[in-house]
Amino acid sequence: MHNTITYKKFVLTKSLTLLMAVACAVCVANLYYVQPLEAQIVSTFHVSQNSAGIAATVTQIGYALGLLFITPLGDMCERRSLILRMLVLITLALICTSFSPAYLFMLAAMFIIGLTTIVPQLIVPYAAHLSPKGQQGKVIGTVMSGLLIGILLSRTFSGIVGSIFNWRIVYIFAAVFIAILFVFIYKLFPKNKPEEKIFYGELLKSIPDLIRTQPTLRESAVNGFFMFGSFSIFWTSLVFLLETPAYSMGTKEAGLFGLFGVAGALAAPLVGKAADKESPKFTVGIGIILSTIAYICFLIFGFHLWGLMLGAIILDLGNQCGQISNQARVQSLGDKTRSRNNTVFMFSYFIGGAAGSFFGTLCWQNFGWHGVCAIGLIFQGLALISHFLIYRKQKC
Repeated sequence: MHNTITYKKFVLTKSLTLLMAVACAVCVANLYYVQPLEAQIVSTFHVSQNSAGIAATVTQIGYALGLLFITPLGDMCERRSLILRMLVLITLALICTSFSPAYLFMLAAMFIIGLTTIVPQLIVPYAAHLSPKGQQGKVIGTVMSGLLIGILLSRTFSGIVGSIFNWRIVYIFAAVFIAILFVFIYKLFPKNKPEEKIFYGELLKSIPDLIRTQPTLRESAVNGFFMFGSFSIFWTSLVFLLETPAYSMGTKEAGLFGLFGVAGALAAPLVGKAADKESPKFTVGIGIILSTIAYICFLIFGFHLWGLMLGAIILDLGNQCGQISNQARVQSLGDKTRSRNNTVFMFSYFIGGAAGSFFGTLCWQNFGWHGVCAIGLIFQGLALISHFLIYRKQKC
């Protein structure tokens, strides 16, 4: 029998927690399939490397807007039904991406993918809602481990499948995965009613006030922006470095790099436990320091394969420390406003990712790998200033 955690009339079993983690992995992967495929997209549509980088940026901007305008619905709608509707739209957008006849059509379809792939950000507040006091970090860490593994393995999957077939087949597979996930969620996810009755307009109007009155939310949003920005800088630019004469590699190898971060992603529940035991702010600081060390490694040893591998592992672990701990902080701010607080944090987080994808590609085009490392260190320097200077008096 599964151990259970009860909250009101709902039961959070280990199997349900695992399903939540898998759902996060399968959905979030849609945002990152494109990164190892950029070179193939350049060849298919005859566009520049910089234009190919826009595909990742557009997807993340769509995701950020989905977070802003759709995720708050989790505070007023039945979450299971909302999730199922999003899965239908994701499936259609993935099919359209696969059959894109032109680059602009593909960009539009990928924007819709980003806009609707907010399912993990509906699941995380729900998992936190069901978690008993004192174990939120652990539960969030378990669910987030699925999300983080999905981010990492998405590149491995798309890199391998893209090298064997082509980038279009990757999105056909993705559509099938989402369709299968729809069935499992329909059968196994419990329904839940919102904590309060509130209209959509009131939801959106309340968000600025949440930002104004909660300094912890502001801090998490700021350092999340810079940390995920530096994370995206590396992963967006990696494939271009691997294609240079220094490595003479390609899409497949870029995808395989995702495997180096999986070991770090599996540590996510441990990070959650540490956040429960020490404080989430403490583990956020550890994450920022680790991510900064990773970029120093890229700058000094980036033209050595072992240096790239080591830096990738450290960067992934640092990003996970930051995201899980920030999620624990944000989800502890209030039960009725979980989805809206998560909206603020994740909106800033993925706008940072979009900025990182854009600046990473731009710096590669103009300054090469050292330019990529420089912009990554700038992002990390701003995260350090925010955490250890501007918000140093925040305790939790």
